[in-house]
Amino acid sequence: MQLKISRFVVTLLIVSVLMLGGCSTNQITTDSSSASTTTEANTQALTEKTFVSEKTSETGMQDLPRLEGKATVVMTVKGSPITIEVDGVDAPITAGNFVDLVNRGVYDGLVFHRVIRQPEPFVVQGGDPQTKDPKFSGAAGTGSFTDPKTGRARYIPLEIKSKGSQNPIYDKTFKEAGITEPPVLQHKLGAVAMARSQMPSSASSQFYFALADLKFLDGDYAVFGNVTNGMDVVNKIQQGDRIDSAKVTKGLEYLKNGGK
Repeated sequence: MQLKISRFVVTLLIVSVLMLGGCSTNQITTDSSSASTTTEANTQALTEKTFVSEKTSETGMQDLPRLEGKATVVMTVKGSPITIEVDGVDAPITAGNFVDLVNRGVYDGLVFHRVIRQPEPFVVQGGDPQTKDPKFSGAAGTGSFTDPKTGRARYIPLEIKSKGSQNPIYDKTFKEAGITEPPVLQHKLGAVAMARSQMPSSASSQFYFALADLKFLDGDYAVFGNVTNGMDVVNKIQQGDRIDSAKVTKGLEYLKNGGK
C-alpha cells in the first residue's frame, strides 16, 4: 500500500512540481477521489492547443538560439562544480536556449526553489530569474527569461527526439503525436531537462536535475543534457541554495543566434 501511495504522489508531482508555479508538496493530497480529479484535469490541460504553441509554430524557430553540436557547462553551487554536457545534436533549440542563457549570465545568483527527495528522489529545480533579487518574496517558480531585444518573455517549443528519427518533434508530447518509441535523451539519473507550465511549448529558463531514473517523464518533458561530474554536489543541494555561477567552458562556438 505504501508503494502505491508513493507512486501516486510522484505522478501528481509530474503535473504540478515541474510546472511553472506548480503547487508545493504540502498542497498535494493523497485522497484518491480529489487527487484523481486533479490529475485528470491537469493531464487534459497538457493536451490542449495553446497560444504559446501556436505562436512558436507561426513565427518559426529561426530566431531562437540553436546549439549545433555539444557543449560543456560548469555550474558552481556553494563553491562546488557541477559539469553538464549539453546536447545540441539531439535537442538543438532546447540546448541552445540553455547555453545562451548561461552565456548571458542569467543563471548566476538564482535560487533552487524546489527540491524534492521524499517520498522518493525526484528533482532539484531552479532557473527562475525573479529569484536573483535577494529581496524577492513572490511566488518562486513563476518567472521566465525576458529577452532584452524584444522586452518579452522568450518561450521555446517542446522539443523531443525519438529513437530512430532524424529530427525532433515540436510542440507536442509523444502521447499527442502518437509516438511509442522512447526518446533519445531520457530521464536517467543526472538528466537535465526543462520545466514548463501546462502548455507544452512554455519552457523558458527553468530547468531541473533528475535525482533518479524518471522514465515516466519521458516524452512529456524535454531533456537536453546530463551531469557528467558533480552529481554528489547536486545531491546536496537544498531548497534556497543559490547558483554561484554558470559558465560555458567548451562548445560555445556551436551556439547560433545567441547574444547578450
